[in-house]
Amino acid sequence: MTLQDTPTKPQVDAAQAAIAQVGDGIVHVGGADYMHDASGRLVPVELVKAEHKLEDQMVRTCIGFADDLSAQIARFRGHTFDDVNSLVDLLAERYSAKRGGRKGNVTLTSYDGLLKLQVQVQDQLTFGPELQIAKGLVDACITTWAEGSNPQIRALVQHAFQVDQLGRINRAALFALRRLDIDDTSWRAAMTAIGDAIRVIGSKEYVRFYRRASKDAPWRAITIDLAQAQSGAGGGA
Repeated sequence: MTLQDTPTKPQVDAAQAAIAQVGDGIVHVGGADYMHDASGRLVPVELVKAEHKLEDQMVRTCIGFADDLSAQIARFRGHTFDDVNSLVDLLAERYSAKRGGRKGNVTLTSYDGLLKLQVQVQDQLTFGPELQIAKGLVDACITTWAEGSNPQIRALVQHAFQVDQLGRINRAALFALRRLDIDDTSWRAAMTAIGDAIRVIGSKEYVRFYRRASKDAPWRAITIDLAQAQSGAGGGA
């Protein structure tokens, strides 16, 4: 092991703190130490293979760090929305107007125009029983049109009413279906049924951060997504 590979004392202390946060997995029974296996059985520590102990310790260390980071992100998100809302309230008080519109969408930038913060509010939608009625009407239209129907429309209809593994409707395809201008009474009734099926069950707020090197440069997202984060980088694509 090289000097570079040897963990420093702060690293060791941080790892021990992370393990302490999730527990070391050791169970004390009758003066002896045990570890639970995946089946819930107590196994004497001395019978657990060294590589399994090492894996267990590594996982617990990473989970401890992940828990701490998750809590930090949650606090950061809360503080960010509080700060944005405070600024918007201040502007509203000063100008007697709401900034950001009815839904609360707002974009804020630094004075030099190189940093940007966006808050977006997105409606969460579901669909009521009218959607099944709409599907029946659309299927009837396709059957009536038979060979004369556009194959692209048939494919779009099939795609629109398919559900994914979680049972969710493809909303984009469904809305694309509604934009088709088809002069047919049953089709128009189906599109009305789709519109009546839409239910707004809530909303979710998103905050995104961007920076650019100059006023002519493209915006680059500052990512807080672990899957897209770049080691040592200040922002992501």
